[in-house]
Amino acid sequence: MKQLLLGDEAIALGAIHAGISGVYAYPGTPSTEITEYIQRSPLARERNLHSRWCTNEKTAMEAALGMSFMGKRALVCMKHVGMNVCADPFVNSGMTGVNGGVVVLAADDPSMHSSQDEQDSRFYGKFAMVPIFEPSSQQEAYDMMEVAFAYSEQQKLPVLMRITTRMAHSRAVVSVAEEARKENELNYNAVASSWVLLPANARKRNDIVTAQQTQLEEDAAQSAFNQYIDGKDKTLGIIASGIAFNYVKESFASACPYPILKISQYPMPKALIRRMCDECQSVIVIEEGQPFIEDTLRGIMPGNAEIKGRLTGELPRTGELTPDIVKKALGVPTEESYAPCEDIVPRPPALCQGCGHRDVYAALNEVLREYENPRVFGDIGCYTLGFLPPYRAIHSCVDMGASITMAKGAADAGQWPAVAIIGDSTFTHSGMTGLLDAINENANITVIISDNLTTGMTGGQDSAGTNKFEAICRGLGLSDEHLHVVVPLPKNMPEITRIIRDEINYKGTSVIIPRRECIQTLQRHLKQKKAQEGKQ
Repeated sequence: MKQLLLGDEAIALGAIHAGISGVYAYPGTPSTEITEYIQRSPLARERNLHSRWCTNEKTAMEAALGMSFMGKRALVCMKHVGMNVCADPFVNSGMTGVNGGVVVLAADDPSMHSSQDEQDSRFYGKFAMVPIFEPSSQQEAYDMMEVAFAYSEQQKLPVLMRITTRMAHSRAVVSVAEEARKENELNYNAVASSWVLLPANARKRNDIVTAQQTQLEEDAAQSAFNQYIDGKDKTLGIIASGIAFNYVKESFASACPYPILKISQYPMPKALIRRMCDECQSVIVIEEGQPFIEDTLRGIMPGNAEIKGRLTGELPRTGELTPDIVKKALGVPTEESYAPCEDIVPRPPALCQGCGHRDVYAALNEVLREYENPRVFGDIGCYTLGFLPPYRAIHSCVDMGASITMAKGAADAGQWPAVAIIGDSTFTHSGMTGLLDAINENANITVIISDNLTTGMTGGQDSAGTNKFEAICRGLGLSDEHLHVVVPLPKNMPEITRIIRDEINYKGTSVIIPRRECIQTLQRHLKQKKAQEGKQ
């Protein structure tokens, strides 16, 4: 059976067909559609597979390990910066090993279309000493899921699968199985001495996992996903990984005259690399993201082959690859390109018309004009657009949850006013602990939790703390006197500005929660309600 699927959808369907019992994820572009596909899947609903969003990537990784501990297969999904959040359990999962198979899907974002950096998740896999899979096509993404889960259980290790934006969000026809594998049965085979990482136990596991690396490398060299495609012209050898392999194939009208080594399973297949370096005068490495393969080649490969790639300027050091960039690096003529039309006016991103964040920033700016050198510490979400005109309302945005702790640190340094603005989903993701620090010291900061009742930036997924924020703040020790809920509408501006002013002038920690549903999810809900009424 054939289906037209996004790369994300191929991964999701492959995971369902591989017999997962649950997916654990926090929404983040370009990984979001994987979990959403599983949530919509009739088979997933029939099997009652877990598919509810987690509070953050760390809780997702840990819950997946719990499912694995009981013998069942679990998929974990996140974007690349989410790997930073789940690094503690992810790296330690290499030490515990797995019982049921675990695949951790990291979606990297070269060119930073919706991200703070271009980090390459393959380094995490190497750091944790776990196998890495990197599909080069939607078909391979689907096929890899069953192989990855089986390999995870065979080696008793989690598997990291790394994709990039173009793989996640491009479509292709995929041949899929007619039937799905059954879920694993619950079992009690997990050995406590492996999962309790006391130093005495961890040292033993460390020796075992380190000794496994030779076998993992041998398996990578024999993997069907790694291919050595010979060529007659040995003046150049090409090593390509992920979607870059497709760009290499597209560069030649007929067969490529040079040898190509396609790498889609790691650790690095050194035997295949040595063959290429021994046979070819020079080798160019074409890979999305950072020069992970190229840098490794320079450290481990003997021989006279000249190594080329991102580090030597044949390919750009940053940003996504394109077919034209790859053609140029390979010396293949490209078609004539045209400069952008000067008549097209750029359209920078902006907060939606009718968005509650607009009213929050309007009120905040009105009040802060009364103070000298105020500082507003922002966070990750669509409200980060408050940095842009017309508001220009925030001064920092570093990572999820940083607004509150940065405001506290600034207040510790003597800054006043110090204001933090954070969204509802981001607050539960990683802002609560920062607020606890602030409350424990009664830091002189004002925290605005701008609650639009959804995870707006990634498409309107459920927010973990909806209708719980007042209780959370009280539970962390905030007094009711300095906890306020307002409705961000122009008619309420006098009330909102008064509250912001009062709490800035209060010498301690206060929280203001402007609450109004995201205009996008509101419109969807109204359409759904109208459609439902039409059926009655």
